[in-house]
Amino acid sequence: MSRREARVAAFELLYQLGFRNEPLEEQRKMYLEVHPLEDADVAYFDAIVDGVSKEQEELDTIYSKYLKDWKQSRLPKVDVVLLRIAVYEMLHIEDVPVNVSISEAVVLAKRYSSEESKGYINAVLGKVGNELEKK
Repeated sequence: MSRREARVAAFELLYQLGFRNEPLEEQRKMYLEVHPLEDADVAYFDAIVDGVSKEQEELDTIYSKYLKDWKQSRLPKVDVVLLRIAVYEMLHIEDVPVNVSISEAVVLAKRYSSEESKGYINAVLGKVGNELEKK
């Protein structure tokens, strides 16, 4: 497997969490039973799932200021999860370059969201990346 596959799995679980009432740990266990990951990928999967779950308000604050003429509450849930994952990676996963986080979010947007989404996700994350590089 790869980080991309672990990222996809994290995305799928984080998206699912928005629709199911079971606790995170229970849903995580069920997800991994159906979609097993290699041990090396589970650590990356867990880092993203735990980090995004704990820091979603901060992550939303960071990217929301770049949503031109949109509010975070009006975005498709798929796009919100993709933005959160990418911003989390940019902030906390040191060995993933910013441009890779952006590129991976766009790839996932092409796969799971609308044609329009990939464009604004790329633009918003590009602005977040520029902001982070200035720090």
